[in-house]
Amino acid sequence: MGLDWRRAALGLLLLGVWQVGAEEGILRAVSNDTALGASKYCIMYNSEWMPFPKSLDNATNYQLKDLINTKLCDSTDVPPEGIKGKLVVVMRGNCTFIKKAQIAQENFAKALVVASVDSIFPPSGNRSDYEELKIPVALIRYSDVLSMKKVLGSHISAALYSPPVPLLDYSILIIFIIAVVTVTVGSYWNGMEEDGSGSSSPSDSRLQTTGHKNRESSATLTPVTVVVFVIVCSVMIVLLYFFYKWLVYVVIGIFALAAVVSLYNCLAALVKRIPYWKCKFSCVKRTIEVRLLLLAMFCVTVVALWVVFRNEDRWVWILHDCLGVAFCLNFMKTLKMPHFKSCVILLVLLLIYDVFFVFITPFFTKNHESIMVEVAAGSGSGTGEKNTGNYLMGLAVEPVAHNEKLPVVLRVPRLVTSVATLCGMSFSLLGFGDIIVPGLLVAYCRRFDMQTNTSNIYFVLCTIAYAVGMVLTFIVLILTKMAQPALLYLVPCTLITCAVTAWSRKEMKMFWAGSSYEMMNQVGTTIEETVGNLTDSVSQYP
Repeated sequence: MGLDWRRAALGLLLLGVWQVGAEEGILRAVSNDTALGASKYCIMYNSEWMPFPKSLDNATNYQLKDLINTKLCDSTDVPPEGIKGKLVVVMRGNCTFIKKAQIAQENFAKALVVASVDSIFPPSGNRSDYEELKIPVALIRYSDVLSMKKVLGSHISAALYSPPVPLLDYSILIIFIIAVVTVTVGSYWNGMEEDGSGSSSPSDSRLQTTGHKNRESSATLTPVTVVVFVIVCSVMIVLLYFFYKWLVYVVIGIFALAAVVSLYNCLAALVKRIPYWKCKFSCVKRTIEVRLLLLAMFCVTVVALWVVFRNEDRWVWILHDCLGVAFCLNFMKTLKMPHFKSCVILLVLLLIYDVFFVFITPFFTKNHESIMVEVAAGSGSGTGEKNTGNYLMGLAVEPVAHNEKLPVVLRVPRLVTSVATLCGMSFSLLGFGDIIVPGLLVAYCRRFDMQTNTSNIYFVLCTIAYAVGMVLTFIVLILTKMAQPALLYLVPCTLITCAVTAWSRKEMKMFWAGSSYEMMNQVGTTIEETVGNLTDSVSQYP
């Protein structure tokens, strides 16, 4: 497995951003025949279009007009009796949500609910268009519409509202713990090779050092490879935006392969420490330990299980997060930063990359949504029109892609609320890149501590800085209620902390140049010692 493959896999998987939950609401339907009672159904809406009331007490009941046999893409779809003052239910497809809403609004409807045969998502569209909307728009499952008619009859009144979701959720704390522990363990593991390995002789030491350097150079991100890597990341996210429905399966395949290798490497490091069950057998001139073979089979089985059940949100998130943590640990163990200079280049370029694709790209996309959020949410580029009846977030995609998400984030379900009970599980998310990228800097600090015997001062302070950056990300996320590029807060916290520490300890030159500085010093010392020895030898002769 070469460095190029690892770099490409990492480039594909550095696409995560923070997201919390979805814009979910409730449609409460009441039968005009009081004997049939009332029922609640899940809906999705876009709060930027028209905010929903926060409680049923503040919501208004409207007579429901069933136009499920039409898609309301033309004024001729409006029935002769009109839809004035009604909550209109139409079918999804053929035109944008905004077009349907404009027709409903022009005919004095009070609300529009679009039924979808496939998964439901908050609608989106051009800001200049939805700013003119004055009626609420929501999506509902087609199966729920059929159930509503079956249970409550044909004469129904309905109200739309969205109960508030708690700002602070336990899922944030869990993600914080996972991220900090992963960075800490991965960095510590990365630095273990720098620990002194006592050689019995100088020649053994030289041979060991040479072998170590060869292994290290095969997995080192130099400034040139860092720039190439960021370019690859940028190209991949743009391709995913335009060709999501095909490339999503490529990313899933790459993650599955990487997960097998990562899980094996992580577990093998533990299994090899067990002094039992070391029986071996020979195969094709190689000796294989039975326990490692069984471990490999176990890893393949676990990843295959994830591939088969990857869309089962109720439980597979646990398996997915375990594979994600193993993926991050393996990359932090495998990839090494040779010096602080490479760390600065990598983190600053990826910070620019993250901010650009989250905050700048909305000015260039047709629907004014960021490419990063669109890709992470599982959609792609489109014109806002769909002729097959399958419509997702105002973007043209195939139905099969609705449930396919990029395996690039840690997911932890949010606290169950009344909305979540109806709509299913919602998650707090953190991208793998927000763990791996700062983690490479923390790992460099750990290795530098081992090389210079500085009592882990850099490692500890950088780890604390990472935790502080995560807390800042949470605070901004809660206050703005918007997806946040975590690197915007993690990069300054970690880089500034490392720089200040090195400057205060008067080790900036050494910290900046890393092992190359140490090698230059060693060469210089060796030359000085050699010259000194020659001088002493010459001075002994008259």
